[in-house]
Amino acid sequence: MTTIASVEGLDTKSRLNKPSSFTNVKFRQIQHAWQVRKVKVAAMTTPEPVLEIQALTKHYSGVQALNGACFRLTPGEHAAIVGDNGAGKSTFVRLITGVEQPTAGDILLDGQKVSFASPLDAREQGIETVYQTLALAEDLDVPANIFLGREITRFNLGPLSVLHHSAMREKAASMLASTGVKIPDLSESLRSMSGGQRQCVAIARAAGFAKKLIILDEPTAALGVQETARVEEIIKGLKQKGIPLIIISHNLRQVFDLVDRIWVFRQGRIICNRLTRETHPQEIVGLITGAIDPKSLQSEEAIPC
Repeated sequence: MTTIASVEGLDTKSRLNKPSSFTNVKFRQIQHAWQVRKVKVAAMTTPEPVLEIQALTKHYSGVQALNGACFRLTPGEHAAIVGDNGAGKSTFVRLITGVEQPTAGDILLDGQKVSFASPLDAREQGIETVYQTLALAEDLDVPANIFLGREITRFNLGPLSVLHHSAMREKAASMLASTGVKIPDLSESLRSMSGGQRQCVAIARAAGFAKKLIILDEPTAALGVQETARVEEIIKGLKQKGIPLIIISHNLRQVFDLVDRIWVFRQGRIICNRLTRETHPQEIVGLITGAIDPKSLQSEEAIPC
């Protein structure tokens, strides 16, 4: 027989077990506070970028070659720039290396706004670039190429300066050894060397003088399989040394093997960036061709473009 007391007791128990609206609101407030705390902690632990690009734009009369590009590279990070021909990759590189000046936007190195009137300015600020043409003098030997434009002199007398050949040879050998490049005879002219050896010399030169970061423009485009593997090993060595690097490449296999983050260019814009561990080649191809909408992708570590 059910008594009034038992009914009242059952009703009280059900009210206690049922979460109140106050409890739900409090839970949502705690959850929101936790999410805010996670964001703040992530912001505090994220290192200041070595290179940060803000709304970089380049117009040639009525042609918009690059529009509102945002980019960042953290210390020790290796990043790839990918995209179809005419997507704005080369323009982007020319702007951040001082070959051309932007129409609008800012370039920051270690949080300081900089502007480059020439590639020499960028080099003096610590940005070393290895172009597809390599910028090597084929009739000179290895030390002369490594110190081209930065020669060590015994006596600085302007055009009559006396070069310190032994010092340059010793320093060149040290720079090559530190990047794992093996050249049997440093006195040999580059004309008699293979394409892979020339590329290794150019990368060793960049690594030896880079204070901030290295940019490689299609570093293995004209190389064979074995030479490509050798250059890739050198790039992996730079990663172990913590040297930040940007690589421009159409070789997605190479990109996924070498970098931490991939930045996708399309029609003059950076449409998104993806952590290598969060994506796959088919997705990157879809982003490059427009088959995949970048807004449909999510990442906990995505950087807004």
